[in-house]
This record gives sequence, C-alpha cells and structure tokens, in this order.
Amino acid sequence: MTAFESPETYFDLDAFKHGYLFESGRVWDALDRLKTYLSEYGDYTIEGEVSPGAHLEGDMIAIGEGTVVEAGATIIGPAVIGRNCTIRQGAYLRGNVLCGDGCIIGHASEAKTAILLDGAKAAHFAYLGDSILGAGVNLGAGTKLANFKMNTGDRTIVVRCGETKINTGRRKLGAILGDGVELGCNSVTMPGTLVGPRSLVYPCAVISGFIPRDSVVKIRQSQEITKRNDS
Repeated sequence: MTAFESPETYFDLDAFKHGYLFESGRVWDALDRLKTYLSEYGDYTIEGEVSPGAHLEGDMIAIGEGTVVEAGATIIGPAVIGRNCTIRQGAYLRGNVLCGDGCIIGHASEAKTAILLDGAKAAHFAYLGDSILGAGVNLGAGTKLANFKMNTGDRTIVVRCGETKINTGRRKLGAILGDGVELGCNSVTMPGTLVGPRSLVYPCAVISGFIPRDSVVKIRQSQEITKRNDS
C-alpha cells in the first residue's frame, strides 16, 4: 500500500472514538465499513437537545451530550453524532453519517455516507458525499465535494498521485481531507480527491488528484473593469 492510500497520511486517529473504521486497508475503505458499523452501533440514545421542529427518521440515531439539533434540520438514520456538535437549520443528513465531537453541519449543508472527525465543520451550503473530513477541517460556504463522475456508467473511480493510478473499486467517492485542511468558499473537489493535512485551498478553486500535506492551492484569474457604455 502506498503512503497516499494510508489513513495515517491524513489523520491522527489516537483520540478519535471511532478509529476502528480505519484500522486496516486503504483510507477510503472506511466508507465501505461505515454502514455496517453504524447499523451495529447499538447505543442509539438521544442525549443532546433536539428541537421539536427537527425531523429524525428511523430508530438508529445517536446524538451525544451537548449537541444541538435545530428546527428544520433532518437526520435520517443510521447516524451517530458526537458530543457538543451543532446541526443547524436546513441541514440534511441523508443516512450513514458519522460525526465526532464538536462538529458543525450547517444551513443547507447535505451529508451522506460521510465521516467527520472531531471539530470538522461544514457550516454553510456544503455537499459532503462519500467523503471523510479530518479533525478541524473547515469547508467554506458553498464547498462541494463531488462524488460521482459524469458519463462513466458503471466504471469505478480511480485516484491519482503523480503517475500512480489506483482503482478504488467504488462508483462513488468524494474527497478525503486530512486534519486541518481548509477549503475556501465555492471550491469544488472532483471525485476521488485526496488532500494532505494542513493544506489550504483558495476560494473558487476546482481541484483533483492528490494534494500533499502543507500545500497551498491557488487559482489565477484576472479582473477587468471598463466604463459602461449605454447606447
């Protein structure tokens, strides 16, 4: 297994309660285990504050102490939400979502088949499909983690690191974002994007492939201002 496939390349899992998901295999294999892990979790207790206006569907939902689920949020099980999280108005957790402690899924943000390590935040208008967010990750408003390629039929997603190409065996795979990654507003990750810890991605960037740790990804654009000429 190459370094860019290894969970240890992206995450410090020592303090993560659900680190078992990453104990063997490639980093994206945790997504394959997620549904079974959540459906067998067992301790489906609601300890946090759930607004009467929130919608919880199914009985396989756990919500930790200190967590707030606001009116207008929807959580479809199985889902496990840790302690001191905030699920804001308009958030949509569409099944098989695992949040650690101190996470935020905000207004108009949608997550499905997603793992958020402690302190990960998708606060505004984000999409998290078949993706993993490391500890302290922050997604700027409008960030989209695309998980499905157009015009691919039944073909599976291949991830790329330089000249190395590895078939993940998954038809859907969003982004793997290492601890401390920050994505600027309206940025987009193409399916099968891997970003190393502490990397920064500028607003409106579209990225793909493997981004090494401590990288800064910028875009170049020009702005031209001319005089309005009404006829």
